[in-house]
Amino acid sequence: MNTLTIKSWCKPRGAEKSFPLGDLHFHVNDADHLRLEQAEERLQQTHEPDMMIDADMEHMELITPAECGSLADLQFRVYLSKDDERGQFHLVGHRESDGSLIYTNAVMIDQLG
Repeated sequence: MNTLTIKSWCKPRGAEKSFPLGDLHFHVNDADHLRLEQAEERLQQTHEPDMMIDADMEHMELITPAECGSLADLQFRVYLSKDDERGQFHLVGHRESDGSLIYTNAVMIDQLG
């Protein structure tokens, strides 16, 4: 299992720009890691721009910044870097309190152990 702490961002509905929210802490379990690798392989074969994969919230142990609160519909967005077509992912979801888009900076899939 991989433990990550990544910068997160908030984009309220109707806003033009996102603003930094703070660090988001979570675990990527072995099953999610495998699904991320499979998504990377599929994107390399199909040349689709990205894929959304539902996150296993039950086993993720997600800790959001205090001003964020709970998240709904959390997913991994997987895409390929334009430079070398290596897979990257970031978390994407919505804040339960107001529906604002919450997302993290990207992580290379091959950086997971």
